[in-house]
Amino acid sequence: MRTAKMEKFKTMLNLVLKQHATLGYGFLALATAGGEQLFSVVVFNCPCNSWNFSYSMVFLFVPALVLFLLGYFISIRTWKLCTGCCINQAKLCSKRILCRGIKIFVQITVGALVAPITWISVALLNGTFYECGMCGYYNEHFFKPICNNKSKDCHPNPFELPCARASLSLSNREDILFTLRAHSQVIGWSLIAAIVVFALASTCIVRCCSPVSFLQLQFWKTYKEKENELFEKKSAEHAKELAERNLKSFFESVGPKEIKTPSRAAWEEVSLLYSFSRTENYYSTIHKYAERKMDNTNALSSTLNMEVPAVLDFVDGGKSSADTHV
Repeated sequence: MRTAKMEKFKTMLNLVLKQHATLGYGFLALATAGGEQLFSVVVFNCPCNSWNFSYSMVFLFVPALVLFLLGYFISIRTWKLCTGCCINQAKLCSKRILCRGIKIFVQITVGALVAPITWISVALLNGTFYECGMCGYYNEHFFKPICNNKSKDCHPNPFELPCARASLSLSNREDILFTLRAHSQVIGWSLIAAIVVFALASTCIVRCCSPVSFLQLQFWKTYKEKENELFEKKSAEHAKELAERNLKSFFESVGPKEIKTPSRAAWEEVSLLYSFSRTENYYSTIHKYAERKMDNTNALSSTLNMEVPAVLDFVDGGKSSADTHV
């Protein structure tokens, strides 16, 4: 019984680890939706004057802008993309690297848009910001159908509609606010539908243009996840070993032992952007670096195997094959 429970727990844990990116986006969307509800109930308070529109638009779009910029800020790929760009300007001239950079930037932007779009969508579905804002948006063509068959005070003085001190009757005021809320919810659902359609269409286009098959793409994603996990672990271990060696050399006044670390050129090579190519069967820049290192080692070994025996034979004073035949 206990073994069966442990197997179920391991299955759930593996599912969570496998879908951690999707779950992360879902958690981010839920957190953003909760934050919007908190803002609309606790912080937002419609001024019911000429500031209605500006005040509401600030609450609708400024937090979305902040979340969008934070999406760039917390993304590791953003810093991998831009770090060193101002110094290594020669690399920017490469058309291949520039195209990869644009592709990665678009992917980062799509990920950063999750939180702001969630904020705007939930705010529109809630309707609080839209009601207050449009009551401060004085437009004859907008309010004419809304105020149809209602008091004359509805059209020229809509600022106080979100507040209880409006000159209209309670029923007319509620009808107008319900209409504005319906407008907001229709826009919200339309935005959500448009985003879903765009996401589906773009995903289909990207998958159709994929240079690899579905199973190889799944393997590629798994490899990248494992490589990132092991890279962080190995970096921590190597940094700890190097720090311990340097501190021991400093405090004990002894010579440091030799520790091999990657060269600056190697760091730059593995930090470059990489996208899968049909001509290069690599899964990352580290994979490419390792394969090239192995090819160089094999080439050097082959050269030594061809040249060194003849040299040693000559140095040892032994007879060559030509001497044997003579």
